[in-house]
Amino acid sequence: MLKALIFDFDGLILDTETPEVTVWQSIYREHGFELPVDEWAKTIGGWGISDFDAATHLSSISQGRLDLASLRARHRKEHAEMIHNSPILPGVTDMIGQAKESGVRVAVGSSSTHSWVDTHLKRLGIFGYFDHVVCQDDVQSGRSKPYPDIFLKALERLKVQAGEAVVFEDSVNGVTAARRAGIFVVGVPNPLTAQMGVQGDITVSSLEQLSLRDLNEHLKKRR
Repeated sequence: MLKALIFDFDGLILDTETPEVTVWQSIYREHGFELPVDEWAKTIGGWGISDFDAATHLSSISQGRLDLASLRARHRKEHAEMIHNSPILPGVTDMIGQAKESGVRVAVGSSSTHSWVDTHLKRLGIFGYFDHVVCQDDVQSGRSKPYPDIFLKALERLKVQAGEAVVFEDSVNGVTAARRAGIFVVGVPNPLTAQMGVQGDITVSSLEQLSLRDLNEHLKKRR
């Protein structure tokens, strides 16, 4: 029986990833370069596949003409402005509402920090909907996704077994982490992560395509 839902944050609840790459593309092109999107996309949801850093890379290929600190500051400012104009992604609040009505617990499991995730959840007015928010700060350093630690910590705090939960993820790192934790995972790739072939136990383009009843049926079939 389904007892808990665990939501990734970046790219799943709020699309912070498209603005991030859009701003970097703009900065790169301004200086006559192209952001290597395929390499950058490997960092989404964690750092397990690549440690690519857009600012360091751009500073390097410009042969030091571009100051690292200035690049980071500009990106941070423009990225924040875009995110503040972005809505909660479709189907998220409805899925949370269904869970609350059915007594299913909900949590966030994110590779980002509490200072990032909590701030945005509060700004969006949904922080109080979650029973727990688990971030990279809550696990050992270097053990964020694709390691399973964040999801295992979420299970521990929710007091449920792996077979009683479902994870929603948009990235390869996140799907890998959920599988390593033994949790049924729904892949919800965005246009960027879809290019990496993100596939969960089931995969949808939006949470609007799923109901809590659907998830219960999938868990029954898994058993």
